Amino acid sequence: MITVTRPRILVVGAGFAGVGCVRRLERKLSPDEAEITLVTPSSYQLYLPLLPQVASGVLTPQSIAVSLRRSRRYRTRIIPGGAIGVDLASKVCVIRTITDKLLNEPYDYIVLAPGSITRTFDIPGLTDNAYGMKTLAEAAYLRDHVISQLDLADASQDPDERAARLQFVVVGGGYAGTETAACLQMLTHNAVKRYPRLDPKLIKWHLIDIAPRLMPELGEKLGTDAQEILRRRGVEISLGVSIAKAGPEEVTFTDGRVIPTRTLIWTAGVVASPLIATLGAETVRGRLAVTAEMNLPGHDGVFALGDAAAVPDTAKDEEGAVCPPTAQHAMRQGKVVADNVIAALRDQPLRPYRHKDLGLVVDLGGRDAVSKPLGVELKGLPAMAVARGYHWSALRTNVAKTRVMTNWLLNAVAGDDFVRTGFQSRTPAKLKDFEFVHAYMTPEELRAQVDGKGAAGAAEGTAE
Repeated sequence: MITVTRPRILVVGAGFAGVGCVRRLERKLSPDEAEITLVTPSSYQLYLPLLPQVASGVLTPQSIAVSLRRSRRYRTRIIPGGAIGVDLASKVCVIRTITDKLLNEPYDYIVLAPGSITRTFDIPGLTDNAYGMKTLAEAAYLRDHVISQLDLADASQDPDERAARLQFVVVGGGYAGTETAACLQMLTHNAVKRYPRLDPKLIKWHLIDIAPRLMPELGEKLGTDAQEILRRRGVEISLGVSIAKAGPEEVTFTDGRVIPTRTLIWTAGVVASPLIATLGAETVRGRLAVTAEMNLPGHDGVFALGDAAAVPDTAKDEEGAVCPPTAQHAMRQGKVVADNVIAALRDQPLRPYRHKDLGLVVDLGGRDAVSKPLGVELKGLPAMAVARGYHWSALRTNVAKTRVMTNWLLNAVAGDDFVRTGFQSRTPAKLKDFEFVHAYMTPEELRAQVDGKGAAGAAEGTAE
């Protein structure tokens, strides 16, 4: 008796790229055509661009965590864990589940969308003392932490301690860092009115970046406008400067300044997931080198996209240009990769990815924003309307859109909420606690895992 098994499609990562791919596969493939499996530690898609608004309390965490199980067409098997190695020759992905169990997951087609991690440097004390802004837990923790600094400063009798707790340092002048500094500065500015013992002038926010200007992709005019908005609010901006050393109670800048602080927020860019390094394939600045069709040369059935892949930007005439790691590209790449997986499944030609950038939006909190939709430069209320309109329309479900819009309206009418939840008060939330960079396998460990348990993993996959 011959048993015919369905082709197995394995998607790694539930970001914009991975979820976009899975949803399209579910719509365009019949249940009999393929088995779809998604690997992700959490069964939700996080809308990353709105994390600063979660950190500042404008939005609740649940509002930007979109459940993967709400779709009516949902039939994807979700493995709760992270991929820590891929053996391309054996077509096996090694997964560490959230209970630390190792699984060998065989596949016929694999879509690699593991995203990125925070880029760090060999700076003494950085990973031990800095907070990140890449996950929902980090954003929620950071909000609690900032409010707790106000509480502790208010209670302290030591003027030096009070001053240190009311100084905040954000490293990174890109979108994430600028929006984080802007939104959290507004939170502390509004919150201090409820602390009559604190002098508002003691609250100081520092935004630093090694680049010569903030958000250079916006252009000189809008970048300057953003700087002026932040400086008008009292944010001290230092460009051409980075961190030389980070301690639990002070930060040393590369220009020699020492800032007493209990809050260092690190948002200085991202790098591709360490999973890419386990493949032994060619990379471009750490991102997997793929074709315009987003498949890996020399390996049938292997596709990669999003932050972890250097997808050629065919909309630009510039030789060697690759798509930037933005949500705008990731969402669209997910759909094209799904179509190409289906085309490979059906022995049809693949199509290249092509998308012209629609522009950039930066929400600075309140009525402040700068945007550049389709090359048109905007600031103030028009820019805020464009920024929030874009984010709102990009949310995947009507439930998420309703929650976000309700939060925005409530915040506009009732103002900020300064409740410190305390849910994570005993949980570490520094960079070293969230990146898990040492969880990935070396080539030798990967080979041993596949050789030792590959048969059992294949049997499990067939049984399912």
